[in-house]
Amino acid sequence: MGQKIHPSGFRIGITASYKSLWFSNMKNYTKLIQEDYIIRNYINELLNKASIASIEIARKVDQIEININSAKPGIILGKMGTGIEVIRINLEKKLNSKNKIRLNIIEITEPDKEAILLSQWISQQLEKRVAFRRAVRQAIQRAQKSNIKGIKVQVSGRLNGAEIARKEWVREGRVPLQTIRANIDYAYTTANTIYGTLGIKIWLFKDKKVK
Repeated sequence: MGQKIHPSGFRIGITASYKSLWFSNMKNYTKLIQEDYIIRNYINELLNKASIASIEIARKVDQIEININSAKPGIILGKMGTGIEVIRINLEKKLNSKNKIRLNIIEITEPDKEAILLSQWISQQLEKRVAFRRAVRQAIQRAQKSNIKGIKVQVSGRLNGAEIARKEWVREGRVPLQTIRANIDYAYTTANTIYGTLGIKIWLFKDKKVK
């Protein structure tokens, strides 16, 4: 069996759930998909330094509820606590919809247990010209301190400025990709370095669902 399926999509309904929770008829489906894309794109671009792990969107009859999971909620709230209101107003203008928008900020207390935050940290280190092996080793150490069961990190591209692109990966502990009951957190990010774009993939084995 190949490794070409998304680890999170493979586990939908078992250990993972959908990032968007709503139902629509085919007439409005594409419009709502575009709205979800606009919401996520705007929040990620505006709050790229807020360590956002995920954005969950739930729709009700006349309301869009957005849950932002962040390790740095203070950046989102702003100095006077008006950051949420500004985001809400701008989103309503962008969507041009009659639905009301409700924003919830959920703080992540253990950021080193989130694959996306670890991959973003590695990306920042690589963009600062830190050697990729050192950045990967430090990320693995941070994850191990959070008592995860296993981690796999893969970096690909012109590593350390090499002429020929290649990929290298490191694994510590168990990462059972074919076990559906295994709670695997997966993330992919890119690092824009002076010698090209590097791709970073992380698999985190958190726990296993008991029957």
